[in-house]
Amino acid sequence: MKRWTSARAILIWVALAFAVGVPIALAATSEQLAWRGPVYILAGFAGIVALGLVLVQPLLIGGYLPGLSAYRGRRAHHWIGGALVLAIVIHVAGLWITSPPDMIDALTFASPTPFSPFGVIAMWAIFAVASLAALRRRLGLRAQTWRIIHMPLAIVIVAGGVVHCVLIEGTMETVSKLALCALVLAAAIKVMVDLQVWRKRRTLRAESVARQ
Repeated sequence: MKRWTSARAILIWVALAFAVGVPIALAATSEQLAWRGPVYILAGFAGIVALGLVLVQPLLIGGYLPGLSAYRGRRAHHWIGGALVLAIVIHVAGLWITSPPDMIDALTFASPTPFSPFGVIAMWAIFAVASLAALRRRLGLRAQTWRIIHMPLAIVIVAGGVVHCVLIEGTMETVSKLALCALVLAAAIKVMVDLQVWRKRRTLRAESVARQ
């Protein structure tokens, strides 16, 4: 586990809380909510929460959040993944209840709205990762095989989720929405680069030991 000063640790957690909380708080002040029903509002905010959880996931697996050991970070990553699936289910179910024809069009990639296919693809990628994670032991997936499967799906989730959010003109305030999306992309890229570098170092170290 990385060593953190108490001030830096507090700053990191406060920054994360602001990054996720501010877009939600600003969306709650949107004038568009006055014309929306409670189920639609719940579905919309579940989508915003899901995007915030997508930000947390790479931070956990990369060990960037202070106070969490590698083991606790992985466990939290698993639990947050479950929460992400729940948020997506609420998001989709709520939209289905309020407008079944629109959801059928979205799920069959027949919707005229440009943001729909990105959201649907990201959704199926999330469900795929969750299903494989639940069945990982039964399938006998080793760590390296799991990374090979998980990484492309994670890229699809991040890219699809961000594009889906950016293209939607809804209750989210524009600046905070773009900032959150940028942070999601930055966190995903950061962890992918760091993990790749770590694996390369481990490979070089193993080769050096083998030569000796």
